[in-house]
Amino acid sequence: MQSPVAGDAAPIPTGVAGLDEILHGGYAAQRAHLIEGRPGSGKTTLGLQFLLEGLNRGERGLYITLSESRRELLSVAERHGWSLEGLEIYELVPPELSLDSEQQQSLIHASDLELGETVRMALAEIERVNPVRVVFDSLSEIRLLSQGSLRYRRQVLALKSYFLLNNATVLMLDDLSAEDDDLNLHSISHAVLRLEQVIPAYGAGRRRLHVIKMRGTPYESGYHDFVLRRGGVRVFPRLVAADHHTTFEPGTIACGVPELDAVLGGGLDRGTTSLIIGPSGVGKSTLALGYLMAALDRGEHGLVISFDETLGILMRRAAGVGLDIRRHLESGLLRIEQMDPADVSAGDFAGRIRDAVETDGARVVVIDSLTGYMSAMSDQPHLVLQMHEMTTYLNQQGVTTILVLAQHGMVGRMEAPVDLTYVSDTVVMLRFFEAGGRVRRALSVLKKRTGAHEDSIREFRIDAQGLRVGRVLEDFRGVLTGVPTYDGDREALLSDRPSPATPITDTTAGPHGVAGPHGAA
Repeated sequence: MQSPVAGDAAPIPTGVAGLDEILHGGYAAQRAHLIEGRPGSGKTTLGLQFLLEGLNRGERGLYITLSESRRELLSVAERHGWSLEGLEIYELVPPELSLDSEQQQSLIHASDLELGETVRMALAEIERVNPVRVVFDSLSEIRLLSQGSLRYRRQVLALKSYFLLNNATVLMLDDLSAEDDDLNLHSISHAVLRLEQVIPAYGAGRRRLHVIKMRGTPYESGYHDFVLRRGGVRVFPRLVAADHHTTFEPGTIACGVPELDAVLGGGLDRGTTSLIIGPSGVGKSTLALGYLMAALDRGEHGLVISFDETLGILMRRAAGVGLDIRRHLESGLLRIEQMDPADVSAGDFAGRIRDAVETDGARVVVIDSLTGYMSAMSDQPHLVLQMHEMTTYLNQQGVTTILVLAQHGMVGRMEAPVDLTYVSDTVVMLRFFEAGGRVRRALSVLKKRTGAHEDSIREFRIDAQGLRVGRVLEDFRGVLTGVPTYDGDREALLSDRPSPATPITDTTAGPHGVAGPHGAA
């Protein structure tokens, strides 16, 4: 049963995840839309999804193909796991291209007729089927037969007019075989979408689309990444933080280590972004996992975006410092996304975070690390702009965001590969230093916009029982230069913590588990 025809120019669903959001509801009903892109950009798949969405809604669909055979279309659908049963497919073979000598003529070319025999055949099929949704694939064959811009424009106008007279919503596909005629098509189309492929110097190709025009209808401008996988096209709308406001209850999350929370003025505030910065191996990821674990133990959902570690290594490292995140992963509270910098796009990255926040209800998001994500971005300024939108979006959702950024080098003068301190509400710096013939770690908080924090430097240690923070080390110099030097007594430093099976016999321990003047170094 044919469903009621949508109102004139009312938005109708595209059948493509994410595209309706960009077009503010979908394609305009009873209008002709131009989908253009190079061969292999995903136009056919986009068209099939449009028609299948109509079938799901009880709307009759027609696919007119001049460029691909019916057999090829069925093969495409099969690879995506689709059934085209109920969809009308008209394989249009122009007489001029037929191998049947009886259909060929030499006196008058079809393009010299009023509409052309090819266009007449298409119109006859439209009249027979009376479809609500139509895909015409592709206009390049009409261009070829027209042998001129004027005839080409007339024939496309004839098609468009006939579609509209029959109240059909149409997608006209074009492979950009002659870009000189682009403006001809743009001017007679209600909307124009262009699909593109970007091939980086290394890694997988990236796909993106942008809406060139859409008459009388608002839409999201700019480039939007999309992927073409089994199941069809999925579009990731460009994230605009201003469009995503929500109310949330402010508060502070603690990690359960009193000394560490004290340094941060009680912990990390909800709706803020914290940047943990330092050399590789200093404990940035472990510090971030400490706050994540505390949130998971409270029953909150969390997300880890891992660029640098596999899932197995991450699980073993967490277990090695007393953080049992496996049980939260199995319960569904924790979601870990392992990402390959060579394959991920900016839109895919943002889409996974939005999905975790809006679908799973993630309250803590850890991105480890931005250094790995930088490899996925072709231009550094794009990273800063996107991270600004991303952190603003997460802040407005009440999410506690923790960014991990590794600096170049391990000792000596160090520099960050990108400056993200201005998008961060809290900045925690970790450093290596040497004292008493051992390599140790120092922690300091450089800024916190949402409240007071300590301006001191404390020792920071990681062992099998978790995190420890010592008392203030007053005899430090050169921390901010990247070459910290400790001139104090060894007695002020954290001693080795005994294993749980060993009774504690040291009676000289000072406050917070720090050895007193006579304790062991």
